[in-house]
Amino acid sequence: MSCGQHHDTPCDEVLERVYTYLDGELDNERIAKIRKHLDECGPCLEEYGLEEAVKRLVAKHCGCDPVPQDLRAKVLSRIEQVRAEMAD
Repeated sequence: MSCGQHHDTPCDEVLERVYTYLDGELDNERIAKIRKHLDECGPCLEEYGLEEAVKRLVAKHCGCDPVPQDLRAKVLSRIEQVRAEMAD
């Protein structure tokens, strides 16, 4: 998959590594590259389903503990911000 735009880190590479990125299993250099790519590439966010990935990550690490309201608000706010940026 490619969005057709030039990126320092290609879309295919980002999508191959996105779950190891979300799990925090990459070195700092790769984390920075993937974060930069995702900040500028809406199609990649859609491809791996940002909302679903965040839900799985939170469920994996938080188990049955309730999510703090301020964390939930921050995550939802960021998701809305990304959606608005993608719509522009």
